[in-house]
Amino acid sequence: MNAKIWLSSPHMGGTEQNYVKDAFDTNWVAPLGPNVNGFENDLSLFLGEESHVAALSSGTAGLHLGLVLLGVKAGDEVICQSMTFSASANPIAYMGAIPVFVDSEAETWNMSPELLEEAIKDRIANGKKPKAIIPVHLYGMPAKMPEIMAISRRYGIPVLEDAAEALGSSIDGRKCGTFGDIGVLSFNGNKIITTSGGGALVSSDADVVKEARFLSTQARDEAPHYQHSKIGYNYRISNLCAGVGRGQMEVLAKRVEQRRAVYQQYVSRYGGAKGIHFVAEPAGYFSNRWLSTILIDPKEAGFTREDVRLALDKENIESRPLWKPMHLQPVFMEHPFYGNGVAESLFANGLCLPSGSNLVQADMDRIFAVLSQFFK
Repeated sequence: MNAKIWLSSPHMGGTEQNYVKDAFDTNWVAPLGPNVNGFENDLSLFLGEESHVAALSSGTAGLHLGLVLLGVKAGDEVICQSMTFSASANPIAYMGAIPVFVDSEAETWNMSPELLEEAIKDRIANGKKPKAIIPVHLYGMPAKMPEIMAISRRYGIPVLEDAAEALGSSIDGRKCGTFGDIGVLSFNGNKIITTSGGGALVSSDADVVKEARFLSTQARDEAPHYQHSKIGYNYRISNLCAGVGRGQMEVLAKRVEQRRAVYQQYVSRYGGAKGIHFVAEPAGYFSNRWLSTILIDPKEAGFTREDVRLALDKENIESRPLWKPMHLQPVFMEHPFYGNGVAESLFANGLCLPSGSNLVQADMDRIFAVLSQFFK
């Protein structure tokens, strides 16, 4: 059997081992150290907008800390994009809060500003003003952040921006992760760059990031003994993982270019195929194309996304349906939802194609050999 072609596998840049070796040589193998400081500085410089960064153990940790920092309490309601991975919504449950799910709009597949405002008005009318809004940049495509932030300010509800999939994406040159009151990044193994496992919390407010660092290291007060006035968390990234991240930051721009090139190959070959639809960038939007995705209209195409997925799988090529919306998940389906059917349609007809920056042309040719049986 041919070697496995993965959906999105880690891709080392070549210098990561230098930073990791330095950590070993200097015995900075415990949490914190020069690589953590350097990684945070690298991210701040890349994001711009006077961004301050706390490097953490995961993007999920960042979302959890973000809710803590925004003052979310048990029983509060938090609006969350329905079309996303469960990590966007799980931290709401960690807080004992109630997720209120909002559907997508068809242009970017992300949170609909119109439905967001509808949800806010209805929750307020029911006596429960939401405490936070969590939009997501799905598959690297920026959400409509200018519109979402305008609604946020109009109703005085802060935004926790889930940019886990969107490092390197932007709107009119402004980087994703810097629009919300707090932004969150992920460096999981399948992301555009990786630290093996890791994430970051981002804010233009230095005090917010300072508090995030404090809470993420068990909220230890300044004292010669262990003293705690707040509940803390073990959420800081290790100096070893941050070393991997420093090497990855050196190739981030190249990784974005490579992912976009993979996407462009799919569009060039199949952009005009009957029943096959790609999500285009709105004017001023720039997507890192973390994953290349398609929609298959079974009535137009004569086959389903599942037909294609199974054919790829038969050739040892990994693909994946789009995220199953949160309001359809058994664990969340009893919670409020404001929708128009977009997310459900995306899930029914959408497919993520192999997108790794380490795909070579022979890999792409194997993928095309399968897809061309369907896409004519």
